[in-house]
Amino acid sequence: GQGVDEPLSATGFRQADAAGLFLSNVKFTHVFSSDLLRAKQTAATILGKNKFCKDLEIKYDARLRERKYGVAEGRPLTDLKAMAKAAGEQCPSFTPSGGETLGEVRERARDFFEFLCQLAIELEQKEQDMRGAASSSSKPSEEQLVFPWTNHSSEAELGSDNGGASKILDANILVVSHGAYMRNWVGYFVSDLNCTLPANLTKSQLSSVSPNTGVSHFIIKLENGNLLKPEITCVCLNQDSHL
Repeated sequence: GQGVDEPLSATGFRQADAAGLFLSNVKFTHVFSSDLLRAKQTAATILGKNKFCKDLEIKYDARLRERKYGVAEGRPLTDLKAMAKAAGEQCPSFTPSGGETLGEVRERARDFFEFLCQLAIELEQKEQDMRGAASSSSKPSEEQLVFPWTNHSSEAELGSDNGGASKILDANILVVSHGAYMRNWVGYFVSDLNCTLPANLTKSQLSSVSPNTGVSHFIIKLENGNLLKPEITCVCLNQDSHL
């Protein structure tokens, strides 16, 4: 939860190192992290292994914090399940006293996602202004657009559907958060925004909590800067081949 702000364990640091090596060839334009210590340390460790953006500023945001579990925080998961059973409910829909409802967590996720979309739109507008002032623009090498779980640059990043010109990502954002929070965020993408999922993804995988440093990759398209109808494609969910 939020109330117990412990650092990563030795295992956690090993997992963060593995994730950093896994993502070392991906050039990020922005990094956002929960402001809880374990997420901060994970984000810093991942960037420390990166070939292109070691010095990129990590921005901390309370909207990325784990779900608040109230009286259950700092206690074993079995205690939370016992509380839910006593209340005639089941995890994860059960809300302990003083905790956040799933709806409140989803609202935080929605608010942060809309903030990211607005950021991307502003970046695109700046890029257009710069293109107007310069005859040519430098492009990142293809290596920087290679994601390790696809083994090639995704067509969504390098598609030729805009008059034959190569389309480079306006933003490539790394977000470091927490398991229960991210499960709710994915649920928001799927149920509210009709996210396209990989064909081989099962229902149980969709509802499961990501393993520590599991990687999920989403491609977001905002046609004509339309914040209301983002087109979202899930490339991979809770990828853990690096662990």
